[in-house]
Amino acid sequence: MTTPAALVLMARWPAPGRCKRRLAADMRSQLSLNHSSERSARLQARLTHHTIAVACTLHRDGWVSPVLAVSGLGPSRAGRWGRQQGIEEIGLQGDGNLGTRLKRQLLRLRHRRTPALVVGSDLPEFNRRDLLMALESLHSHDLVLGPAADGGYWLMGLSAALMQTPERWPLVGIPWGSSEVLVTTLESAECNNLTVGLLPQLQDLDHLRDLKRWQG
Repeated sequence: MTTPAALVLMARWPAPGRCKRRLAADMRSQLSLNHSSERSARLQARLTHHTIAVACTLHRDGWVSPVLAVSGLGPSRAGRWGRQQGIEEIGLQGDGNLGTRLKRQLLRLRHRRTPALVVGSDLPEFNRRDLLMALESLHSHDLVLGPAADGGYWLMGLSAALMQTPERWPLVGIPWGSSEVLVTTLESAECNNLTVGLLPQLQDLDHLRDLKRWQG
């Protein structure tokens, strides 16, 4: 089998008050729930565990080499947490907006000369099939994106060739956190003459309405 692609899992330490703040606020205002921060943190922990479990199945089969990019912890504690989750390669996301943090992770992986995928850790529907679809799409596209229902994307994949040309990465001038992230990223990709493959749309879990949709 060929050298496995790098798979970066962007994960925030699931501590009360430091993750899923919008969900916790919805729980307080709409449901009048006590300890909403603790509840949302437990949910984040479950989602992160699910994301890592999916990644580890592909790792065991030789498809990907997972990297945990942690926010909210220092190097030592992040390393311990990652190894407890079954991942050996752990780094920090660092400061800056999402584009800066994504670029930082991708630059660390350039020396591998393999494709790279980056995913978040708040996707209840995250699954093995979609990751395999992304890897397959990178055989014929420079860039692969997984659209999210909020106008962003839940996955970004770069081909081995694109990994070697950071100046073409569509990470600059993107209105991070807005509903225009995907559209603007596609426009940037077009300006850089990148071929783009799109995956099925998934729903991030950021608000109470997202949780209700997930629970049926």
